[in-house]
Amino acid sequence: MIFLTGATSALDAPPVLQAGSGEMDPRADVRLPKPTMIARHGLPHLVEATIIPAVLFLVVLHLSSFTFAALAALAWEFAAVSRRVAAKQRIPALLVLSSVGLTVRTAVAIISGSAFIYFLQPVIVAGVVGMMFLLSALSPRPLVHRLARDFCPLPPGVTALPGVRRLFLGLTLLWAAVNLGNSAFTYWLLTSQTTDVFVAVRGITGTALPVVATLVTVAWSWRVAGREGLRAARPV
Repeated sequence: MIFLTGATSALDAPPVLQAGSGEMDPRADVRLPKPTMIARHGLPHLVEATIIPAVLFLVVLHLSSFTFAALAALAWEFAAVSRRVAAKQRIPALLVLSSVGLTVRTAVAIISGSAFIYFLQPVIVAGVVGMMFLLSALSPRPLVHRLARDFCPLPPGVTALPGVRRLFLGLTLLWAAVNLGNSAFTYWLLTSQTTDVFVAVRGITGTALPVVATLVTVAWSWRVAGREGLRAARPV
């Protein structure tokens, strides 16, 4: 997806005329952060919200029981959120989503008494999300096109560019494949391996696959942005 930075977005910036045409250039004042800036900003949040809880779960599982392992991972999420609330800091969206998801998973698993249900829930969610991406690719506005508005409100003239529209479609198909593949592989892992093996392998693949897909998304967006003449943001 294509991102905006700076205090003023392209929607607020004064329009610029295209040379010799008398028409407004929709790409004027669009700012794009460098991929390295995005990685430095997002990677710590990913580690905090996903990797650490998985490692904590595995350690406590070896030392105690499934219930205590699930509660330990959930306690980490709550502690991370509480720390930011106490310090009056912004809570990352990824941390909010992971906390809510883990709370529901833990509650359902403890009530049912089934570790299988605890691990099955994200498999179902990933499958549903993957199908949503895939089906939206058949519409005039793929899901990534809609999500882009939440991250960077680009002017209609920019989102209408042929290269940007192809980017949205390609990224929608990419994330459909990521979610569906992740769901299928995790289900196979869950039904064929022990809990220890599942948690260890899932902790690696569940993090590596989205990270790789995110890097592809950023690199692809960066390339299209350059080809379409969108200007990169200056380092702050």
